[in-house]
Amino acid sequence: MRIAIAICAFFLFFAPVASADIFKYVDDQGVICYTDTPAGKKADRIHKDTPETPSGQKQPVQYNSGVNANASEYHNIIHEKASMYDLDPSLIKAVIKTESNWNSRAVSRKGAMGLMQLMPATATEMNVQNPYDPEENIEGGTKYLRYLLERFNGDLTLALAAYNAGPKTVEKFGYVPPITETKHYVSKVLSLYNGQTILPSVTSESGKSKKKYEPIYKVLLNDGSLLFTNSSLISKNPVRF
Repeated sequence: MRIAIAICAFFLFFAPVASADIFKYVDDQGVICYTDTPAGKKADRIHKDTPETPSGQKQPVQYNSGVNANASEYHNIIHEKASMYDLDPSLIKAVIKTESNWNSRAVSRKGAMGLMQLMPATATEMNVQNPYDPEENIEGGTKYLRYLLERFNGDLTLALAAYNAGPKTVEKFGYVPPITETKHYVSKVLSLYNGQTILPSVTSESGKSKKKYEPIYKVLLNDGSLLFTNSSLISKNPVRF
């Protein structure tokens, strides 16, 4: 059974002096909720806030400029997951820097969470139980980026655009969508990664040289595992992913 995901009452935009533990619980409808105020519900704490200083204020977290800022803290995790999914560790670092600036507690207005800013649905698809756990988040984001690269035939530019805007949006246009946020996102990641600033897969609307991609379908097998395939014939009721 598909489990719905809800993000409940904790869009706090985590200012440097904000204070909140994060709890996870399942409500009566089977919806997984994340909140800083469990209100008497049976909940598991998945993130504990850092201790306060004697003055009552938190120790500030310092972020340096550049792709390697705080990268050393997650060096082993990034290299392990990059090797697992056959990606360049520098690419993962560039994505993390762009997505969250190395803030493992980051939450976007749309509900994206953690270092690699996973949306709730994406976190579920990638089997991430705690999106605020650095190791789980990095593995989920790396796994998702690998999936997008395969979906877009190894085109890194399109994969990054899909990471930001969603794969269906990229498939709709056939190139980097004409969305300012997405264009800036792709340019920043590529620049941090290897100095690229040109988007080779962006085609001007006048050029109209679009490339169509085969849709990917998600199939739930009898043993409960998920299969991603470009063939809709493998199941009577495939779900487009």
